[in-house]
Parts: sequence; structure tokens; C-alpha cells
Amino acid sequence: MDLPEGLDWVRGSSAGRVWLATLPTWLAECAERWSLRLGQPFEYAYASLAVPADLPDGTAAVLKLQYPDEESRHEADALDHWDGEGAIRLLAHDPERRALLVERCRPGTALHELPMDRALDVTVDLLPRLWRPAGEPFTTLAEEAAGWIDRMPGNWERTGRPYQRRLLDAALDLLGGLVSSQGEQVLVNQDLHAGNVLAADREPWLVIDPKPLTGEREFSVVPMVRGRELGHSPTAVQHRLDRLSGELGLDRERVRAWTIGHTLAWSIADDAVFPHQIEVVHWLLDGTRPRA
Repeated sequence: MDLPEGLDWVRGSSAGRVWLATLPTWLAECAERWSLRLGQPFEYAYASLAVPADLPDGTAAVLKLQYPDEESRHEADALDHWDGEGAIRLLAHDPERRALLVERCRPGTALHELPMDRALDVTVDLLPRLWRPAGEPFTTLAEEAAGWIDRMPGNWERTGRPYQRRLLDAALDLLGGLVSSQGEQVLVNQDLHAGNVLAADREPWLVIDPKPLTGEREFSVVPMVRGRELGHSPTAVQHRLDRLSGELGLDRERVRAWTIGHTLAWSIADDAVFPHQIEVVHWLLDGTRPRA
């Protein structure tokens, strides 16, 4: 089975190579356990191997084998918690293999295929349904943010100081203030961008691939605000910030601050630097706004 190009990065570490070596065996074992007929892997993949699967009764599903990172550890728990409300249904789960059997979205068109404002309409309708109170086993946003704060200076130094020190200082300061002053804690998804919402037949749009935390509502729109899937420019980012904050009744300045902190934290992964993330931080921190 040919692996998607998006998983090539996994070969760069010994843990990644071990995981890749186990995939053929785990795929076969999952297919046998759940009596699946498997297709070819979906091309878009970065942190998991996702394969279309058909159950014996003809149900269309997806078999997903996760790369064993921490951010997606509780994906199955989040899907179970939502129970199909605004998100794909979890059909089965094998924690040992980090294998999920989930509902397949048909036609599966990504939300970013819509014009930006129509995509934001969908987001405004979906998010309140996902804001459910939650506790264990989910990691808290406060704990996750403490990890960003701890790792960011070292990541910045290790990768050759790829952005100005003032951006780092500002992000650390904002995150420190946000953590201790949060509102009501609900289930939030730190990877809810427009590529992770797909058109479906059971509902018009369903969320896939959550990276769940428990935290305040303001954090939940961060991936949509910064995501370049719906346009990458100061105007587009500010428009998404304004619309999502206003229409969902969120504190705009807290959304802005969370976006700066989280986006800069995610601008470096291992030794890779993502300049488009740094650009978003510049636009929001320096107050770049579209002219009237």
C-alpha cells in the first residue's frame, strides 16, 4: 500500500519509522477484527493513515490509524462525547493500535470549497453544538498552554530565531494572562480549520479529526481565524476574527490573544518553521486592519 506524501515527514525519526513498519500489520488486523473491505488511503494525510472502508452491511466508514502524538490522543473520546452531533460518529475504537473506525462523510467536500462568508455561516451554526461541558480524560487548555509557554523559547532558539523576539515575548505574555482568567470550560478543538469540516449526507457538515481540550469558548475559533484555507491576508484574518467573535458572542480581544499565542506556538514543529503562521501573528499583534 502506497503511503500519502503527507506522511513522508514520519520517516525522519526512529519512532516514526517504527510506526510506519507496524502499519501493514495493524491494517490487516483491524480489517479482520471489524470485517472491513479496505480501499486505497486518502491522499490528504499528515498525522494519520486514513483508509476508506466498507462494513459487511455496506456501511461506508473510514479506518484511521493515528500517529501516536499527544494532541490527538483523545480524538475517540471527543467523538464519543459529541455522539454524532455536529461531528462524525465513532463506530469502533482500538486504543492499543490508536485505530478509529469512523463514519465516512459523503460527498466529503471540504468547507474551504465555499466562499469565506458562507463557510463562516456554517462555523457559526456548528460551534455552539460542540461546546459541551467536559472533564476527564481531556487535557485542559491551561495545561496545554503551559506546555507551549515552556517550549516556545527553546524552539525559537533551536530553529535559528526565525522571527522577532518581540513576537515571542508578546505571545508568552498574552498566554500567561489568558490561562488564569478563562471562562466556562467546555470541549474545544484546537484543530478546527476549514479542511476539517466536510460535507456529509447525515448532516450538511460534520467535523472530523478533532484535537480536543477543555477550555473557554474563545479558544475554539482560533484555527478558523488563522487558517489560510479561507484566505491568507490581513483583511481575511481580521474579517474572520470580527465575524466569529461577534456572531458567537465571544470576547474579541481574548480570541485575538489566543490566536496570537496558539499560532506562534504552532509556527514551529520539530525543526520545521511555518512562515504563514508567523505572518498571522504579525497581522494581529501589529493591529493590521483593512482600510475603510
